[in-house]
Amino acid sequence: MARRLFSCFGRGSSSTRNEVHAHGKNNGTMVEAPASSSAEGPILVELFSSQGCATSLAAELLLSRLGRGDFQLDAPVILLAYHVDYWDYMGWKDPYGSSQWTVRQKAYVEALRLDTMFTPQVVVQGRAQCVANEEDALLSTIASAPRFPAPTFQANFQRPTSESLQVTLTGALRSKVDNNGVNVMVALYESGLVNDCPTGENKGKVLSNDFVVRKLEKLCTVKDFSAKKIVSGTVTFILWDGFNSNKCSIAVFVQNSSHQIFGSQNFQLPNDM
Repeated sequence: MARRLFSCFGRGSSSTRNEVHAHGKNNGTMVEAPASSSAEGPILVELFSSQGCATSLAAELLLSRLGRGDFQLDAPVILLAYHVDYWDYMGWKDPYGSSQWTVRQKAYVEALRLDTMFTPQVVVQGRAQCVANEEDALLSTIASAPRFPAPTFQANFQRPTSESLQVTLTGALRSKVDNNGVNVMVALYESGLVNDCPTGENKGKVLSNDFVVRKLEKLCTVKDFSAKKIVSGTVTFILWDGFNSNKCSIAVFVQNSSHQIFGSQNFQLPNDM
């Protein structure tokens, strides 16, 4: 099925405050990511999916299984699911769909020189992609992905208001940055989401989604930076109705202008934040 070069494969605003600053004191909950026993960090796996695409359900299940550790992988993974909005016309409007994620997928399509946008699609480390409901292809793409040192950020979480979450990150990127620079991105994602689907291609089904990106913001842009130099910045997320910190985490990743990933790290939000 295709529409304006979109395909469903298998069957054929928040506000932000960005600042880069030196060491500072913050009141709030400080969280350290688990220390890595390897010089090489996790692999970032990004799924582009939609509740309006019938074949995305199998990909969502594969992603959840990856998160549960059902597969023996040589490297840890950080999982993010972006729900695009271009299947909303099919009769079911994805409650997590956003044009922001469609734009992000389009950037990958252009960077990877693909002919079409489709769901479900996985992009690994910003360098390779495959159809996300094909288990062997997905595992092979992850296995062959390059790895980079994980940043050493510590995270401080605060709730300035009941509608917002402030995240301050301080640490080293552990990868040298050249003149072209990189963006340090912060994704706020949610797991354990369950929805009844009364219409559309998945009519009558109960849809379960994990690692769903709800917000994505830029912490800072860094150029000509040594691997050990300290980066510090703050983002503020405007939260959605029903926000539950017990179901949410953040992922921090370093991405260049070609959309390639050079390191990633994640944090579970403190309970009852």
